[in-house]
Amino acid sequence: MRQGETTPTFALGDVDIKTVRRAQIFRGVDDGDVGALLGKFRVVTARPHTEIFRQGDDPGGSLYVVIDGRVALSRSGPGSQTATIAVLGPPDMFGELSVFDPGPRTSTAVALTDARLAELPGEALLGWAETRPVIARRLLQVLGRRLRRTNAVIGDLVFVDVPGRVAKALLDLAERFGVTTPQGVRVDHELTQSELAHLVGASRETVNKALADFTVRGWITHATGTVTLLDTARLARRAGL
Repeated sequence: MRQGETTPTFALGDVDIKTVRRAQIFRGVDDGDVGALLGKFRVVTARPHTEIFRQGDDPGGSLYVVIDGRVALSRSGPGSQTATIAVLGPPDMFGELSVFDPGPRTSTAVALTDARLAELPGEALLGWAETRPVIARRLLQVLGRRLRRTNAVIGDLVFVDVPGRVAKALLDLAERFGVTTPQGVRVDHELTQSELAHLVGASRETVNKALADFTVRGWITHATGTVTLLDTARLARRAGL
C-alpha cells in the first residue's frame, strides 16, 4: 500500500442524518435513535494517499462511514509484504472491529481519492448501543456479514483460479462503483496494478496476464486506475457465478 503523504483534517457538526442512515449499522433504526448520535460524529477529510489509521495503532478506535470517495484497507505481513483486502466507497463503513474488540488495529486504511468520512468514537457507539437492543442486533448482523464475506474470500483463494478471481473482483467493483456508459460499465477503482493483485491474492504479473487475456477477448478495456466492462456475462461465467 502506498504510504500516507498528508494527514486528515477534521470538522465537527457536519454530518446529517441521511448520511448516517445509509450505513448498514443504522438502516431501519428509528430517526430519533440515530439523531441522538449526530452530535458525536465529526467529518474527516482526506486527500489521496492519506492514512486514516495504521495497522497496529493503539486500541480505542472509531467507526468510520464513507461519505464520498474511495478508501482501501490493507494488511502488512513479514518484510515488505502488503495485501489489499477491501476497497470501500459510500456508504461502506470500517473500523468497527477495534470498537467491539479493543485491540490494536488489524489493518491500515488509506484514502485512494479525495474522501470524506463520518467518524464516530467507539465509546459513543458502545454507550449508545447498550441501551438499545435493536442496535445490538444490527451490530451482530453487520459483523456476521463481514465474517460471511471473509469466508467467501478464503473459499475463492482455495477453489478459484487467478483469472476467475480477477473477473469476480472486477464484477464486484462494477456493482458497487460502476457507471454505465455507451461502451460498458466504467469503474474508476483508483488501484495500482500491485494493489489489484493484492486484492485477489496473486502476483502482479499473473493478474496483468489475466487482464490482457480479458482485453483480447473483448470483455474489458483498461487503463491506469480504471476499467470498463464490455461483457459482464462472460466475466461472470469466468468467475464461476
